[in-house]
Amino acid sequence: MNVSFDITRAGGQLSDVRFRLGRKIVEPFSTAPWCGQPEAKKLIPLLRELRGDFFCAPFGAGPTCRGEAHPPHGESANATWKVCSSKAGRLVATLQTLVRPGKITKVVEAREGETNLYQAHTLEGFRGGMCLGHHAMLDFIRNGPGVISTSKLRLAQVLPAPFENPVQGGYSSLMEGAWFRELVSVPMADGGRADLTRFPARAGFEDLVMLHHKDADDFAWAAVVFPEKKFVWFSLKNPAHLASTVLWHSNGGRHYAPWNGRHRGVLGVEDVTAYFHLGLAASLSANPWKKKGVPTSVALSRGKPTRIPYIMGVAPLPAGFDSVRSIRRTATGIRLQSADRAHIDHAVDTTFIQ
Repeated sequence: MNVSFDITRAGGQLSDVRFRLGRKIVEPFSTAPWCGQPEAKKLIPLLRELRGDFFCAPFGAGPTCRGEAHPPHGESANATWKVCSSKAGRLVATLQTLVRPGKITKVVEAREGETNLYQAHTLEGFRGGMCLGHHAMLDFIRNGPGVISTSKLRLAQVLPAPFENPVQGGYSSLMEGAWFRELVSVPMADGGRADLTRFPARAGFEDLVMLHHKDADDFAWAAVVFPEKKFVWFSLKNPAHLASTVLWHSNGGRHYAPWNGRHRGVLGVEDVTAYFHLGLAASLSANPWKKKGVPTSVALSRGKPTRIPYIMGVAPLPAGFDSVRSIRRTATGIRLQSADRAHIDHAVDTTFIQ
């Protein structure tokens, strides 16, 4: 098996994810520097275990909504999961939620001969609107600088609310609420422009933007090329399940506990159906993205399970492959194309997200 992984029982967070590319092992995901330290024992489970990727229902944090007081990123990212089965390349776990009673089944799978990780979360017994999503976090310190790209943008905006508070020791660099058309030119608070295709960048700041893809009928993607380690990471999603992508640039901009300025070079590539990270109330209410036709919540029905599929994978870089310009389906998986027409043909089962 070319992929190995585990999950934390608290929060069901992907842990120790390793991909074998020939003789090389790559580890794309980050683990917070306080994980496993005595100081972490006092933190909520979400922060105590912060690593890899985790499923959020609801996505984000906010005030009590319709009588429901959810922890940040939901019970799915904080409560204790029950592992039902764990065998070669496949793990199944369940969670019975209490704030909004229901059951979530998590299936994480690696397949023989592939360098992909397939995840599916099935929600049963729930009723009403829910914002949800994945929260993958990539490590740009261990893997070196990277080049970020996504499907073509239809809408893109900087968080239209303060992301950090300088009084509390948190700092952001982008212009609050700014709309933009391309990742290479995003308005900054100081009047300049930021290139969000390159990271790490803007040391000492935390920033959050949200993207929606115009060429995504049933297939959208995000990708990061890591030239020093010679691999590309990608995510594949169906916008009917995960309508948007939140990018969280975390590069030492939080000087309060537990962050203390040491959470650096981490990019959250968070595929969601939500209104930024503002929580259930903001996602269910009227908001500018919903008015523009972008769903910010999923309607759950007590009698009909809802399955949220998701794929992440890695592939080795051929010589001269500098960034991903497009990802298209092929008969055996996908083709990643670079700006200079170099390409990577990669085996993956895209029917999983259809």
